Amino acid sequence: MPTLDTAADLLKLLYDTGTEPRDDAQLEALTLAVAADLPVLLWGEPGIGKTAALDQLAAALDLPLTTVIASVHEPSDFAGLPIPGDDPAAQGVAMAPPDWAVRLVKAGRGLLFLDELSTAPPAVQAALLRVVLERRIGALRLPAGVRIVAAANPRGSAADGWELSAPLANRFVHLQWAHRHEVVVRGLGGVWPRTRLPELDAGRLGEAVAFARRAVCGLLAARPKLVHQLPASESRRGGAWPSPRSWDMALRLVAFATAAGTSREVLSMLVRGAVGDGPGLELLASLDRLDLPDPEELLEDPSAAVLPERGDLRQAVLDAVVDAVRRRPTRTRWDAAWAVLAGAAATGAPDLLVVPATTLAALREDDWELPDTIERLAGVVSVARAGAR
Repeated sequence: MPTLDTAADLLKLLYDTGTEPRDDAQLEALTLAVAADLPVLLWGEPGIGKTAALDQLAAALDLPLTTVIASVHEPSDFAGLPIPGDDPAAQGVAMAPPDWAVRLVKAGRGLLFLDELSTAPPAVQAALLRVVLERRIGALRLPAGVRIVAAANPRGSAADGWELSAPLANRFVHLQWAHRHEVVVRGLGGVWPRTRLPELDAGRLGEAVAFARRAVCGLLAARPKLVHQLPASESRRGGAWPSPRSWDMALRLVAFATAAGTSREVLSMLVRGAVGDGPGLELLASLDRLDLPDPEELLEDPSAAVLPERGDLRQAVLDAVVDAVRRRPTRTRWDAAWAVLAGAAATGAPDLLVVPATTLAALREDDWELPDTIERLAGVVSVARAGAR
């Protein structure tokens, strides 16, 4: 048998690997963003498996994969090559698309992988703007069944790397890609993790959209400066930052994550990848507050109050109850608030009661008698003395 045939047999054995279901937050975040039809940019050092992840994603989605190395193309390869017709003065000059774009349009579906994006010069990045946002390549428009994913290396490890331009960066959901030791060891042993498609709950779609809109709009109404913040440094402009466009992406991601019931870790990756770390963390905190019980309902029936386990969320609920009494103080509501605080003292850390109890005591009117509940809290804070004053 010829030597190369034997080598081919050996290579076949090496390439013969399997997959197994495995929880992987990176893959789940990538899959969910692709399902939401948002362009994704994977950032990571060379050789850590970004391209392999795209191969697996394409197979899981049953989409043909088209890989385009952005750095080896000219701007005209994305904007289209001018092709004069019989009468350019009357018909204009058509912009002919490249063959790979024609194949995608004919197939009607596919996964377009723009690799080595950070090594593409500024002129090529400018030509990619319409590809990523409008899905136009020359005179063609990519069909709705095509998803776009890109990959880039940090400038320090890229071959002749460039910073990503702010307009192009703001069109992507940025995901940091890192290798996991146990995944690599298991994969080299012949078993790689399998991408699992997000399972959207058809019965929760309307609820998910309403929840996402309420969270994003509520945050931006309270923090208008977060609507648009162009970073001052060139390097940060090449990453995720808040703009009306990226907030729209964050809203869509929250809706998809809610309908899919994804983990907090995955949701954090997605929203921070859309609007940046600071605004993303504020949005996550806003989402937490939306799940908190209504203080008016707690005042209606303090005995049925179920408070969050997490200390920061429990503190927020207690503060909201006291604030509700402050805005509409009555003897009945004041007594009910003390009952809520007593329930909190019985089920959680007592130090969380110091501020709300002291504030509530200061709201007492002269003709309001101290409820018996205060005696149960006297060992936690000096409530009785503050109420008497």
